[in-house]
Amino acid sequence: MQIPFHSSERASLGVEWELQLIDPQTRELTSGATEILAEITPDGLDEHPKAKHELLQSTVEIITGVCTTVAEAKADLAGTLAEVVASAERRGLGVMCAGTHPFTRWDTQEISPKERYAELVERMQWPARRLQIFGVHVHVGVRSPEKIIPIVNALTQYVPHFLALSASSPFWAGCDTGLASSRTKVFEGMPTAGLPYQLADWGQFEAYMGTLIDAGAIESVREVWWDIRPHPDFGTVELRICDGLPTLDEIGAVAALAQCLVEQFDTQLDRGYTLPSPADWIVRENKWRAVRYGLDAEIVVDEQGTVRPVREAIADVVEELLPTARKLGCEAELADVRRVLDAGASYQRQRAVAAANDGELAPVVDSLLAELRDGLPAAGAA
Repeated sequence: MQIPFHSSERASLGVEWELQLIDPQTRELTSGATEILAEITPDGLDEHPKAKHELLQSTVEIITGVCTTVAEAKADLAGTLAEVVASAERRGLGVMCAGTHPFTRWDTQEISPKERYAELVERMQWPARRLQIFGVHVHVGVRSPEKIIPIVNALTQYVPHFLALSASSPFWAGCDTGLASSRTKVFEGMPTAGLPYQLADWGQFEAYMGTLIDAGAIESVREVWWDIRPHPDFGTVELRICDGLPTLDEIGAVAALAQCLVEQFDTQLDRGYTLPSPADWIVRENKWRAVRYGLDAEIVVDEQGTVRPVREAIADVVEELLPTARKLGCEAELADVRRVLDAGASYQRQRAVAAANDGELAPVVDSLLAELRDGLPAAGAA
């Protein structure tokens, strides 16, 4: 099977942000996406160009166009966010983001009125019905199919970095799961979700996708929801590992990290280097450690089992990528990674709010609503 890869401009950027609609009285997730999207869609268009339905009626996904810099992507998201928030407020609703809602039960939610979502639920049943989860996806342009698979493989080394920084789903249906990212484990229930397979090249990717389609496992490549995957239509590598992020500051930080890593790998390939391809067992172990412990994880850094704190690893990567960030114009956004380390990741901030309120989770929702409005809290918030 041949899959055309529509090569993209080097290090171009796109971001997708899944937002939660909240009843400010009950603090529960609530439906409203259909009405909001109908209101903000320009006349003459069937759908808004940068705001979409997701699986649940309590979700609006906003997306950027093709951007050059992280600042441009943040500004693009901010413009659409303002439209969604204004429309939500006219309906008495709030808007926030985290990997999960702290206490709303998944079985109370309405599915969006789109045929593909109905088909997904019919086919997958319980694993799809409980996908009351929210993420941020970052696309970075890649210039050729020959480069995309080595870049996907190399990026798996940084799965714990992205997951620890973005982890924002400690609670599920009113319970503290003990995890930094319960969203990750919920999503892994889908048969084509999780870590990517280590493939040798684009030809092997085409052969694998062809086999899945011939076997009736999927209908298109878009149904393979790997944590990091090639996106042939966009000509990008798509990082889907991140939990939903409460603030534009945090989105800018992970987008800058992604853009800089892909640009660095692209440059190394141009110079004839072979990119690292970490052992599968290390990638899987490190992903679990980030799911469980977030920024307190100690990750495995070699096949002898050496470990080091993921906080130190993240700080070192930021330092290493500074020259690339200057070239790409995202030095300020990459520096925001350190702000996240100082303030604490969202799962830590949420737990701190719950602890300060005798375990009550309604104040956690209030804090997430405030963070979307006000931005990343100051250092020491968690």
